[in-house]
Amino acid sequence: MHNAEIADLFDTLADLLEIEDANPFRIRAYRNAALTIRQYARSMKSMVDAGEDLTELPAIGHDLAEKIKIIVNTGKLPLLEEVRSRTPAALSDLMAIEGLGPKRVKILYKALKIRSLDDLKRKAKSGKIRELEGFGEKTEAHILEHIERYSGKEKRVRLAAAEEVAEGLCAYLRGIDGVKELAVAGSFRRRKETVGDLDILVTARKDSPVMRRFAEFDEVAEVTSRGNTRSSVVLRSGLHVDLRVLPQVSYGAALQYFTGSREHNIEVRRLAVKKGYKINEYGVFDGDKRIAGKTEKEVYATVGLPCIEPELRENRGEIEAGLKGKLPKLIELKDIRGDLHCHTIVTDGRNSIEEMALAARELGYEYLSINDHSRHVTVAKGLDEKRLRQQLAEIDALNQELDGITILKSIEVDILEDGKLDLPDSVLRELDFTVCAVHYKFNLPRDRQTERIIRAMDNPLFTILAHPSGRLIDEREGYDVDMERVMLAAKERGCHLEVNAQPARLDLTDIHCKAAREIGLKFSIATDSHSIAGFANMRFGIDQARRGWLEAADVLNTRSLKKLKSALRR
Repeated sequence: MHNAEIADLFDTLADLLEIEDANPFRIRAYRNAALTIRQYARSMKSMVDAGEDLTELPAIGHDLAEKIKIIVNTGKLPLLEEVRSRTPAALSDLMAIEGLGPKRVKILYKALKIRSLDDLKRKAKSGKIRELEGFGEKTEAHILEHIERYSGKEKRVRLAAAEEVAEGLCAYLRGIDGVKELAVAGSFRRRKETVGDLDILVTARKDSPVMRRFAEFDEVAEVTSRGNTRSSVVLRSGLHVDLRVLPQVSYGAALQYFTGSREHNIEVRRLAVKKGYKINEYGVFDGDKRIAGKTEKEVYATVGLPCIEPELRENRGEIEAGLKGKLPKLIELKDIRGDLHCHTIVTDGRNSIEEMALAARELGYEYLSINDHSRHVTVAKGLDEKRLRQQLAEIDALNQELDGITILKSIEVDILEDGKLDLPDSVLRELDFTVCAVHYKFNLPRDRQTERIIRAMDNPLFTILAHPSGRLIDEREGYDVDMERVMLAAKERGCHLEVNAQPARLDLTDIHCKAAREIGLKFSIATDSHSIAGFANMRFGIDQARRGWLEAADVLNTRSLKKLKSALRR
């Protein structure tokens, strides 16, 4: 069982219990567990197999740890099976429709016997929903609109979830006799935030049983096609996987072709046509003669381009930059010298300040920022002025004791509805810098939301805007904000933007990263870790930054401590 599958079981259980009006604290526990598991960098299965203590994870107590072990070992959650026997599991799908919370789903189920999206669509079209108390004609139309949007939406999974599946499958395929080279192409290789399917390319000996063994992989739910050079399957998770076996002479051409994007490939082929060549998945051809194709570098060289990094292949100017020799030297994980956003047990994290600092030192970091929540955020123990000063004193003491790591004093301070920061300037002045965020009132009109953030930036103690759009991938749209105005305001005021590495966030988007870089903004790539294990998510932030054309010089936390402190000063 992969993390995403385990999290889905807990989310479904929470949905059904909420429809049943169960204890809200119990429901919240399952939702928090799902969030922890879905965003966790290591697989639950590997931790269970290693006998590790799951209660060390955020939001996981003894009862939940036992449930995770049962799921890993059996593939089932007995409590969910019990609840499903009382309440149809398909009702959980209804809650994915915007505006349908548990109370409304319960009314629809009891009053109209609605048990599925198909039932919901039929009743909405027949005008039955508008007749229910608390619904009405507008609500019915809204439901229909969102059913169409939900039904037509391409099924995609977050990059981190796809990576967990891909790693297991690729390890299995590499162990098959005769397999030589192997790569996952497509949007996965371009490190897009979500992945629709997996395209796996291999070279292998002619007698390799790779195609047969691929179909026998234990996560395969259905074999949809089977051939000598290409087979397709659907995994238990619902992810579609294509496997292609290629001749060595075409491997680079196929890797370039199937990595995409389609728009990027069209432009590369246009360059080839101008030179009288033809490019496809088998190679570069001058008439009938193959002149390149063994490596991607060969393919690009034939059209006068350097080998373009996969993350840039979106036809957003990379072809023109390549022809001019002006492609960026993209940031790498090894460039990072510290993390500028993490949480501790003081608010909603799992580890102490010292534990987080020691783990950061083990990673080779020079510094680590502590950014526990301010008082307004709806966590149990948000910091007020008094408790923040106590934390600052603890950090001062630890900095005296610890060698090889400097703990920076900061906070994730809430941006209030009127644009003020959640704590007084008198205490914020004592910090090394601030990380400021919107955590509530997502539904403000675009102009008001934009003004709210810009007004906060007017405060000279505002340093970095955290997770700037507020989105959660596949869970929540970001708030409506004029990001261009926000970026220009940040540039004018000497503020910076965060690239949040949480797999559920990856916020800024790649497009906004590129746009912000073009106007000269600087960035923090931060994990927003709530435990030591969360540091491993930094690589996803690097992926997002690379897709946004960021170089090491664009990123604050590639600097030495001395240069970082200078850059953070307004």
